[in-house]
Amino acid sequence: MSILLVGISHRSAPVAVLEKVAVTEDDRPKLMDRMLKSQHVSEAMIVSTCNRVEVYAVVDAFHGGLAEIGDLLATHADLSLPELTRHAYVRYSEAAAEHLFAVASGLDSMVVGEQQVLSQIRAAYAASDAQQAAGRTLHELAQNALRVGKRVHSETGIDRAGASVVSVALDRARAELGDLTGRTGVVVGAGAMGGLSVAHLARAGIGRLIVVNRTLERAQRLAHTAESMHGVAATAQDLTDLVGALAAADIVITSTGAVGAVVTLADAHRALNSAPAGHRMVVCDLGLPRDVDPAVAGLPDVTVIDMETLQRDPAAGAAADDTSAARTIVAEELSKYLASQRVAEVTPTVAALRQRAADVVEAELMRLESRLPTLADPERAEVARTVRRVVDKLLHAPTVRVKQLASAPGGDTYAEALRELFELKPGAAQAVAAPMEVATLGDDFAPGNEGNPA
Repeated sequence: MSILLVGISHRSAPVAVLEKVAVTEDDRPKLMDRMLKSQHVSEAMIVSTCNRVEVYAVVDAFHGGLAEIGDLLATHADLSLPELTRHAYVRYSEAAAEHLFAVASGLDSMVVGEQQVLSQIRAAYAASDAQQAAGRTLHELAQNALRVGKRVHSETGIDRAGASVVSVALDRARAELGDLTGRTGVVVGAGAMGGLSVAHLARAGIGRLIVVNRTLERAQRLAHTAESMHGVAATAQDLTDLVGALAAADIVITSTGAVGAVVTLADAHRALNSAPAGHRMVVCDLGLPRDVDPAVAGLPDVTVIDMETLQRDPAAGAAADDTSAARTIVAEELSKYLASQRVAEVTPTVAALRQRAADVVEAELMRLESRLPTLADPERAEVARTVRRVVDKLLHAPTVRVKQLASAPGGDTYAEALRELFELKPGAAQAVAAPMEVATLGDDFAPGNEGNPA
C-alpha cells in the first residue's frame, strides 16, 4: 500500500495559513490535474474544509511524491516551501488510512463528533472519481472511511461530545455568575463549536451576544443566525475589537483552533480596566490548543475554565467514553481494512503460482501426447484430469495458507518467499509498505531524497 497524506489543519496551522491553503471547488480539478501529471502520483483526492486541507495520493515513491505534492500546495497557497513545511503533517501507508478513518469519525474535528466532515469526504471522493483521479486504492480507502464514520455515529454517542463540553462549561459558568439570563456573552470563533456555543447561550437566556472572529463575514453570519434562529440580539466584530468585546462580557467562550493565544494577558488587563469596578468575567476556553493565555486565570474577578478542567467533570466524562468507544471502532475497522489490503496484495502472487502450475501441466500433457500418440481419448482425458487434480490438491493448502498469513502484519514476506521458491515473475504482487508517520515535512523535501522511505 502506498498512500501518502500531506495535510494542514486547525491543529497544525494558524487561520491565516489555512485560508491561504484552502482549496475551492474551482481550484480542486486544476490542482488534482497537476498532481496526476507529476512523476510519482497515480491517484489523488483532496479533502478541503474550513479547518483542513488534506491531499491523499497513491505514490510510487515516498520522497518523490512528497516533494511533488509539497511543491504544488506551496505554489497554490503562494507560500514558500519552508513556510508550508512548518505547518504541514505527513502520514504514510497504514498511518494515512488510520488518519482518514479518524477524520471521518469526527475524532479530529474542532467539535469532536461533528458529522459534516462525512459529507465533505464523500464530496472529495466524488470529485476525484469524476476526474478519474481515484483508482482502486483510493476507492477502497474512501469507501471504507465513509463506512467507518457512519458506524461510529450510529453505534456511539460521539455526536453529543461537542455539545456536552459546551453544556458543562455553561454549568460551571452559572456556578460562578449565577443565572445567565439577560447577561452579555462573547463567542470568539465562528466555526462549528462557535455555533454550538451560540445555541447553548441562547437557551441559557443570554440577553446580548457579541460574535468575534478573524474573518468578519463569518462572524456576521453567525450573529445573524443567533438573531434569526434564536432571537438573541447579536452583533459581529473582528479580532481588532476583541478588547472592547471582552470589556462588556459576563461570559466569554473561545473556540478558534488558532495556534497560540488569542486572548492574551494584555487583552484581559485592558478589558478589565475598561469595565465597571468589580465586574466579574468567566472565560470558557474550549480551544485545542488553548486560546487563552494561562496567566489570565491569575487576574482578579476573572475565572478561566479550560478543557483540562472540563474533562474532569463527570458529565464530560460520558462524552470521553463515547470518544473512547469511537477510537475502538476505528482501530477495529482499520485492522480489518489493512488485513484485506494485505490479502489483495498477495492475490497476484497466488494467481501467478497457479498459472505456473497450469503451464507445467499443459506442457507435460503435450509431452505425453507426443510420446503416446495412440493413447485413446478417454484414457488421455482421465490422465489429464488426474494430473490437474494432483496439482490442485498440492497447491490448495499453501495458497490458502499464504492468504491467511498475508492478512497479518509482515505477511508480504510469505508472498515474496513464494515468488523466490517458484521463480515467479518479479512484481507479480507489490509488497505491503510498513506504516510510517512523519510529524512534519521537514527535510523530506531536500534535493536527492527519493525512493522509498527509510
